[in-house]
Amino acid sequence: GKETYLVDVREPGEFAGGTVRGAENIPVGAVASNLHKFKGKKNIVVFCRSGNRSAQAKTILEQHGFKNVVNGGTWENVNRFVS
Repeated sequence: GKETYLVDVREPGEFAGGTVRGAENIPVGAVASNLHKFKGKKNIVVFCRSGNRSAQAKTILEQHGFKNVVNGGTWENVNRFVS
């Protein structure tokens, strides 16, 4: 439901090729400058192609005080839980 904020941290071109329904695209390099979008979200799930960039995104968010971040790994993996 709306409780979970799904964030695809891949590049826009990758995002355009397929992602999770309802996910927002915030490339890992832009996470730190978009912290306002994560504020107040109950659960945050970040994901990418392999799980590497989402791990980086999780670290960045945790450094900024977000405790409710899950690395969902690959977008296909997250898709199985959402669809």
